Amino acid sequence: QVQLVESGGGLVQSGGSLRLSCVASRRTFSGYAVAWFRQAPGKEREFVAAISWNAGRTILSDSVKGRFTISRDTGKNTVYLQMNRLQPEDTAIYYCAADARALVGSFSTASNLGRYDHWGQGTQVTVSS
Repeated sequence: QVQLVESGGGLVQSGGSLRLSCVASRRTFSGYAVAWFRQAPGKEREFVAAISWNAGRTILSDSVKGRFTISRDTGKNTVYLQMNRLQPEDTAIYYCAADARALVGSFSTASNLGRYDHWGQGTQVTVSS
C-alpha cells in the first residue's frame, strides 16, 4: 500500500507562510483521494483540505479557505498544502492522509476522517504571535 511522508513544518510568525509536502512512496497517488488534517493539543483532529488525484478536485475547510491552497504535482507524486497568513490558531500537527477510493465530492465526504486508512507521521506547525 501507499506510504506517506510529510515535511515542511516549522516555526513561523503570525502572518507568515509555510508549504507542507506529502510524498507517496511504493506506489503513486493514482486513483486516491488525498487530504490534510490537523490536530492541536487537547483538540479533535480537524479536516483542512482534500484533493482527488486524478481529477484535481479540491475541497477546503471554511476555516482556511482564502488562506490555504491544496495542489498536486503528478511528476513528483506529491501533494502540497500552501499556507499563507498563518495565525496562532493554525498551530497543530498536520497529517497527510490518503484513501484509495477516489471520490472527494462534497465537504462531508472529503472531511470524513474515518474513510482515510493511510496516514503520515505528521509535521509540526507552530505559529507565534
